[in-house]
Amino acid sequence: MGNNFIPCIFSIQFNLLSLFCFCFSLQCSASCHPADRAALLAFKAAITADPRGLLRTWDPSAADAAAECCAGWYGVSCDPAGAGGRVSNLTLSGVALDYGVATLAGTLPPALGNLTGLRILGLTNLIKLTGPLPPSLGRLSLLTDLYLFGNGLTGPIPSSFSGLRRLEFLLLNDNRLSGAIPPSIFASPAFTFLTLYENQFTGAIPRSIGKLSALERLDLRSNDLSGEIPMEIGNLRNLTYLDLSKNRISGSIPKSIGNLIKLAILDLSENRLAGAIPHSFTKMVSLQFCRLSSNRLSGILPPSIGDLRSMQRWFLSGNELTGKIPESIRSLSSLNTLFFSNNRFTGKIPAGISNLARLQILDLSRNNLTGPIPDEIAGLPSLQLLDLSFNPINQPTLPSWLGKMPGLFKLHLAGIGVSCPMPEWLAAMPSLGVLDLSSNKLSGELPPWVGNMTGLATLNLSHNELRSAIPESFKNLARLMELDLSDNKLYGPIRPVLVKATSDALGHYTTLDLSRNRFTGGVDKDVGELAAMGSAERFAVSGNPELGGRIPGTMAKMASLTELRMAGDGLEGGIPEGLLDMPRLQVFDVSDNRLTGPIPPHKARLPAGGFRGNAGLCGDPLPPCKEG
Repeated sequence: MGNNFIPCIFSIQFNLLSLFCFCFSLQCSASCHPADRAALLAFKAAITADPRGLLRTWDPSAADAAAECCAGWYGVSCDPAGAGGRVSNLTLSGVALDYGVATLAGTLPPALGNLTGLRILGLTNLIKLTGPLPPSLGRLSLLTDLYLFGNGLTGPIPSSFSGLRRLEFLLLNDNRLSGAIPPSIFASPAFTFLTLYENQFTGAIPRSIGKLSALERLDLRSNDLSGEIPMEIGNLRNLTYLDLSKNRISGSIPKSIGNLIKLAILDLSENRLAGAIPHSFTKMVSLQFCRLSSNRLSGILPPSIGDLRSMQRWFLSGNELTGKIPESIRSLSSLNTLFFSNNRFTGKIPAGISNLARLQILDLSRNNLTGPIPDEIAGLPSLQLLDLSFNPINQPTLPSWLGKMPGLFKLHLAGIGVSCPMPEWLAAMPSLGVLDLSSNKLSGELPPWVGNMTGLATLNLSHNELRSAIPESFKNLARLMELDLSDNKLYGPIRPVLVKATSDALGHYTTLDLSRNRFTGGVDKDVGELAAMGSAERFAVSGNPELGGRIPGTMAKMASLTELRMAGDGLEGGIPEGLLDMPRLQVFDVSDNRLTGPIPPHKARLPAGGFRGNAGLCGDPLPPCKEG
């Protein structure tokens, strides 16, 4: 989720646990309660691997005081003798050691339910702690903090958890737990923190969740939950963080959500929500981060969206929203990120957008917005990304003030009706790293000054009407890693693209697409040995019927290649040995050429369609070669 708006969960969880760190110098000298010692030893017996030696001190046979669990067992602390002398805290975590490497392997024994004095149980990021949650944990009636995240636990949450009536923190995220969320677990009036994300829970969110009036954080993302968001969600008036994303939740956003006036972070993305955004939505005046993207929301935006004056990052992409973007958007003076792409918004881009002085990202692509591009965008001093692509703006020339926006790093203006030659002021934008002018009607040549755009990492000029050879100055683009010049009328050799300079780790192609042009001169023999091509994952030159030549054998050295397309290029000769054994190759298409000879033996499963249309080719996956 967002950079500063959604704190790292592991940091939060570890800080919570650190409040109860292992301060053995304060331990009482009383003997370990027999029931607690037996329960702890049962836990140790259920551990099948302890590569870090977390339980090394749990040795009941030792002759010194460390034999007592309250006196020196790592991760265990007890109440003072006057308070009963029972184990009150069992905390073992892998996060401070080597995250991602198993710290303990084993299961949770039912005997843990005998630690009836336990207030804090934290067994986190142990990776290979597996098996079910013991129902006996429901007997821990004094428990306030239960942390079992970052393990491999499976099965349902036991209904016996209804006995945990003092529970404040329940963190079961990052496991493989399944089944429905039992309504009975919402029994504690002190519940403030509930995270069940990254599991396999199914069914609906229980309506009884509305009883958790003290709840501040609710995170159920990345499960398989369905049904509707319960209306009772509006009862959680202390909620500051709500994440239900990446589920199968349907229905509409309940009007009661407007009651969450303390909510700062809301993520309902990647669900099946439909209907309109309720007008009550704008009552959530504390909202700073809102993601509703990838749903089926429709209707208009509430005209009062300007009331959300704390909003900093807003994601609405991938819905079916209609109507105009309300003029009240000018009041969102804290906004720095706005993604409204892939909707059906109409009308003009509101001029009031110039009030958003902190705006860094503006993405209104793939809507039905009309032009012209408002000059007011020039007044956004912090803007780094502008994407207005695929709107019927119908602007034949690009506004020259774009070249005077010093911080603009990504400029996406694909499919907006530009029909002029490329304007030279593009070369004067020192910060520009991504330029996408594809699917327009750019005319004229690919100009020599393109070599002055030395900050470019991505250049997409595909689906235009550019007609020229590639200028020699192209070699100056030492940071360029993604290039798409497909579907133009470019001609001459492709070598100026291949031999461009690199800049240390930068400038090595990942994607290079020169398809459907009029290039000639073949693919250079040394292509696989050129610095810029060493990391290429996708190389496409299909649809250049006069390209000709042979498939270079050095291509077999392009070990990162996953996709190679050379169909319909007039290629001759055979397929070089080793080319089909490139370790990552998934797509190979040399169809409709003049290739001959046997297809080299290979292990990759490549469909026959990538070889057809070459009358002289034979062998797997085509029919076998004729003997003699």
